[in-house]
Amino acid sequence: MGEQGKVLLRVFIGADGVPQRVEINKSSGYDRLDRQAMDAVMRWRFVPGKRNGVPEAMWNLVPINFVLE
Repeated sequence: MGEQGKVLLRVFIGADGVPQRVEINKSSGYDRLDRQAMDAVMRWRFVPGKRNGVPEAMWNLVPINFVLE
């Protein structure tokens, strides 16, 4: 289909490293790619951010690139 682009997602990562919420910060211009990026990120596990050595829930920006080769 020739669709490619970059999706920038805003992900709220819990103190346990599990994504709690995901929002599109910048769309790729294709709904299908945006949805696939969101679905994939919700299955990922992250190393949570820490404050004073204690894991803490926080927002993070995650770029996803879709490139045809």
